[in-house]
Amino acid sequence: MAGRLLPLELVDRCIGSRIWVIMKGDKEVVGTLRGFDEYVNMVLDDVTEYTVTAAGREKNQLDQILLNGNNVCIMVPGGDPEASSSSSSSSS
Repeated sequence: MAGRLLPLELVDRCIGSRIWVIMKGDKEVVGTLRGFDEYVNMVLDDVTEYTVTAAGREKNQLDQILLNGNNVCIMVPGGDPEASSSSSSSSS
């Protein structure tokens, strides 16, 4: 069982790296993970926040953000929603 990795260990390995966080509701956040706690509350730097609205997807730049871990649905280390959406639209 030497290869087993616990969830918080994986998050810890992402410190200093870009991470894509999909939140509850219609928000997604991409930024550099600076730190987190046992509840997966996270501090991200150099943040791009995406909000899905009826008019489309809005994009907002932030220097830093504190995310409440209760609202995190999915974390994608190294992920980028713009790269993901462009690759899925180009394959259709």
